[in-house]
Amino acid sequence: MTGPDDPPKSAKNAQNAAREARLAAALRENLKRRKAQERAKSQGGARDKGAGESEDNG
Repeated sequence: MTGPDDPPKSAKNAQNAAREARLAAALRENLKRRKAQERAKSQGGARDKGAGESEDNG
């Protein structure tokens, strides 16, 4: 049941692969951030800056 607006299957497969790659990268970054936060919490509560944040906010 494909309509005239449906992309070909190869394009859908490429889009799906790209989406899966983005999701996998996001999950890895999330896991790294959560582990860093947990380490900081267990070491006395030092605030974790997270990926990509700079020291000065101004």
